[in-house]
Amino acid sequence: MFKKPAILLFSLIVLSAHANAPNLIFSVSTGSITFRSDAPMELIKASSNQLKGIFSAEKKQFAFTINVNSFKGFNSPLQQEHFNENYLESDKFPRASFEGKIIEDMDMSRDGLYIIRAKGNLTIHGVVQERIIKCEINIKNGIVSVKSNFTVLLSDHNITIPKVVHEKLASEIKIEVKAELIEK
Repeated sequence: MFKKPAILLFSLIVLSAHANAPNLIFSVSTGSITFRSDAPMELIKASSNQLKGIFSAEKKQFAFTINVNSFKGFNSPLQQEHFNENYLESDKFPRASFEGKIIEDMDMSRDGLYIIRAKGNLTIHGVVQERIIKCEINIKNGIVSVKSNFTVLLSDHNITIPKVVHEKLASEIKIEVKAELIEK
């Protein structure tokens, strides 16, 4: 039969091993996505602060999602309506997402700036495209800040532009993602 000091010692060893384990799961505490269409006749810019996501440091896997109809800041309400109804069809395809895996190794327990590549499936307008997206990760005092800038071709996601508005809507959209992740 175990004696109380042995059980106490075993419990302390198990608890201290768990306490020293690396932070494994992070979730988005704040996050935003901004897109920019810089066409010859018009600049369209909108953003959303409703980015959701999770990252497993141990598995180097991530999943991020955003509701398409959460984007605000268009030049006019009509422009926002066209974005949701005609181009992104947010009733049919309510979310955009990016999920996959970090390619490079990084030490989540150490503060520092890491330039990594995220490989995964980018889903917009119901169309999945495999992408490798470069990201900047800054770890400081347990907070993980993520920044990324990349482009999306509308044609890659079956988003068509009528000839009437071709000069007002770029075929290549610039995307900026910013997020802070904290241990879950």
